[in-house]
Parts: sequence; C-alpha cells; structure tokens
Amino acid sequence: MAMIRLIFTVAVSVVFVIPSVAGAQDRDATSAWTPSRLADGQPDIQGMWNNTRAMFTPLELPEELSGQDLTTEELQARARARGEGRISRSEWQGHENNSGGVGGYGLYWFDWYFDAPTDIGQPSIIVEPATGRIPERTADARESVAMNLAQLHDSYANMESGDRCISRGVLGMMMPTEYNNGTLILQAPGYVVIHSEMIHNVRIIPITDSPHVDDEIRQWEGDPRGHWDGNTLVIESTNFKSVQNMRGPTAGTRSRQSEAQRVVERLTVAGPNSLHYTIRMDDPETYAGSWTAAFPYDRDDDYVQFEYACHEGNYSVPNALGGARLEERQAR
Repeated sequence: MAMIRLIFTVAVSVVFVIPSVAGAQDRDATSAWTPSRLADGQPDIQGMWNNTRAMFTPLELPEELSGQDLTTEELQARARARGEGRISRSEWQGHENNSGGVGGYGLYWFDWYFDAPTDIGQPSIIVEPATGRIPERTADARESVAMNLAQLHDSYANMESGDRCISRGVLGMMMPTEYNNGTLILQAPGYVVIHSEMIHNVRIIPITDSPHVDDEIRQWEGDPRGHWDGNTLVIESTNFKSVQNMRGPTAGTRSRQSEAQRVVERLTVAGPNSLHYTIRMDDPETYAGSWTAAFPYDRDDDYVQFEYACHEGNYSVPNALGGARLEERQAR
C-alpha cells in the first residue's frame, strides 16, 4: 500500500501532454525531432509505451551469424520465421489440454500474436559485443546458478524472485517478454516513473546529480539516478542487492545479480511515437565482460494495463514447494 500511495502522489502532479499517433513514419523519426517539454524542462515522454515489436528479434545471434551484416530482406525473413515459430508454439500451449506446464493462458494474453512480424533493423537485441552474444558467465556465477537450480524447491528463498512476486529486476522490467509489455511512463517535477505491468513493478527515478545512497543500502532494482542529455534520459543504477536467482535477459533464463552490478540505461526520444532504449550491463562477478542491448519502444495509446495480482506467497509458491515435498515422500 505504501508503494501505491507513492505512485499516486507522483501521478497526481502530472499533466499529460501526449501527442496523437501520426502513423508508422513517426516511428522512424530521428533524435533530431524536438519534443515538447514539461514545466521543469524535461522532454515529455509520458504515456503508454510498448516494446512488443522487438519480440521478433532474437536476443542473441547464433554463432554461425556472429559478426555478419544482414540485409533488410534477411532481417525481415528472420523476423517472420521467428514470429511463425512463436505463434505455432503458443497455439499448442494455449490448447485446453496443454500438459507442458504453465503458459496455456489463452492467446488473448499475447498481444504480439495478432501483429505482423517486423524487424527492428538489427539482427539481435544484443548490440555489444560485436558478436551479438552475451559474454559467458563467470565460473562462480555458473556454479551459483547450477547450485540454485539443484536446490530450487528446497526453500521459498531459492525460487526466482519474479516467481515470488518480489521483483524481476531491471532486465525483467525493461526487456521484451511474452506478454504484459505495456510500460507506463509518468513524469513529475524532478522525477520519472516507469511502471511495468508485469508484477506491477515500479521504478521511481530522481532527476538529480546527488550521490547514490550509502554503500550499505542495497535494493532489488538498484539505486537509480537520472539526468537528461539533450533528448536522452540517462539512468545510472548502483547499490544492487545480491540475488542468487534473478530473472535473466529473457524469460527463459535464470541468472544472478551481484553487488558489483552497475547498469546504465538510455531512453532517447526518436520521434513523437518512438523511443530508442539501450541498457549496458556491467557485472564483473556475473559476466566475463560488459554487454549492451538495444531495441525500440513504440507509443501505444490503445494499450491498457490490467491488474497483475501478484504477491509474495501466492499460490505458485506453496504449490511448488508442496509438490517437491510430495515427490520426496514418493521417492522414499
């Protein structure tokens, strides 16, 4: 409830000035476009945004294409094939007799299902290193993840923090995912608020040059500090909490985040209906090198965020732990 009151306090001071959708050509506008500004001088990026278009671009390049330049036709063909494969798998999972685990929610959840697959002008979401692939995890990180997976249902504390409805972390909030890709941005004097529909995560980012909080204070999504560089909102986050089972760059991966993690994000106003987003990940205790992901956010005034009634201790936690205890009794 405290978080809800805080969101409301910020939101009530916001005056929305949302330009109307002017067509797909606006999505290709350059950063030379001049956005309207709010009373405190911030470029106006308020409204609902969606990164679903990036769903048709793979996170990483396959090794055989590493470092290659692909033509527009090749990119479009890859996007179409990826979309057709995703739709085929989802139609199977959406069947009422799905036995493949969770995921058979009904295809109406998947907003990308009804869109024509399009490319975003790049062969992979990962743009640095030039290989288009995330650097390997460190030996310590690999051991940590393997140990956690082996002990996944020994305790609720081992379960992934998103499954526990605590946090999906910065990556889980900002990267494209299977559904619930609507991202609401609000602005108030000196603040930018990013509200993710998935497990109702909210980030409140102060626009300030003040130092980060004391090094002893650690948070699930870090301590953010924002500043504007022209039309680009730069968000630098430190003071991350050490989490052994955190959502990785995609829904299908598990990772960890260490206290050494530092994240720099950039949201560039590319047109009235387009934002260009990049995120640079530095976590020397988890990855062998830094990496950067990039993709667009499109304005989506028709998208409506619905309540995501996720809370720690929800049904999946006791059910998963109870199922593990049952398997142990059966094994004995």
